[in-house]
Amino acid sequence: MGVLKHYRELFPITDATPIVNLEEGMTPLIPLPRINKRLGINLYGKFEGCNPSGSFKDRGMVLAVAKALEEGKRAVICASTGNTSASAAAYAASQGIPCFVLLPAGKVALGKLAQALMYGAKVIAVKGNFDRALELAREGAEKTGCAMVNSVNPYRLIGQRSGAWEICDVLGKAPDWHAIPVGNAGNISAYWAGYNEYQKLGKIDSLPRMMGFQAAGAAPLVTNQPCPNPETIATAIRIGNPVSAHLARAAVSESHGEFNSVTDDEILEAQRLLASEGGVFAEPASCAPLAGLMKLKREGRLPEGITVTMILTGNGLKDPNTAMSQVGKPIEINDTLEELMRVLESK
Repeated sequence: MGVLKHYRELFPITDATPIVNLEEGMTPLIPLPRINKRLGINLYGKFEGCNPSGSFKDRGMVLAVAKALEEGKRAVICASTGNTSASAAAYAASQGIPCFVLLPAGKVALGKLAQALMYGAKVIAVKGNFDRALELAREGAEKTGCAMVNSVNPYRLIGQRSGAWEICDVLGKAPDWHAIPVGNAGNISAYWAGYNEYQKLGKIDSLPRMMGFQAAGAAPLVTNQPCPNPETIATAIRIGNPVSAHLARAAVSESHGEFNSVTDDEILEAQRLLASEGGVFAEPASCAPLAGLMKLKREGRLPEGITVTMILTGNGLKDPNTAMSQVGKPIEINDTLEELMRVLESK
């Protein structure tokens, strides 16, 4: 039914708010028993790649677009490393309004760029990084009256709280730890707000520790200083100056959690493990939390038996080139049973 209908009483929705809906939300919370054996914990992956545009962004975008329409806005604009652009373009298309997308030139995974273009967005490649693209998008929104739908839009983060509510609805409680990739840093604070709201409503008794994981080449919340030239294969979190850094820091501090960083090699190892032993194909940034949990296990800092949810923020098909660079090519044979049997019987 979509998150606006399902959690209507928890959102700032009025009779004048159009109930935009692409059937987002209700994504699976997948148990990962083979990986659990490696880590000694009770781990679940919240697979946000099952949302309509293939990422968690749809949870907040649906509310941001609905409120923009309520306020009389007739176009949306955003800066993006890929997933925000795909989501904004999808919801704009569904409502018949223009969408303008600013992307860092040459720094966006092909699958995400294809989505934005197919949805009909006007895509503008900026010769600069994401942080500069965001500055330009904000200035453009102010001058034109377009609705800015990045996470500086408060409705975006309110909508994203729904992921925490779904986790609690399925588990019947909050997890002990909540592991999440951190780029522009809005999502970790949105989940923390969602858990807090559910506790105030009496739906859960405890709150999780918020564990935020960044790529080592783009880890300003770990180093406590901006990263002017962020670089990582995990394009969705290739952000050097997160706009929601203050909210993320508060979420981690209040929950007694922590920020940690993982290398690109650790991220790619986790991506392969998640696919080959969990049956879930998530984009590289999504796998930073699993890489982080594996790192903490090696360091002896992962408590045995705890329940952990990790947010798999985007579908692996968002970035097929990175995936293909890690795996072998198909085995090519002639069309004979003899050659097929040779492959089937090989070790």
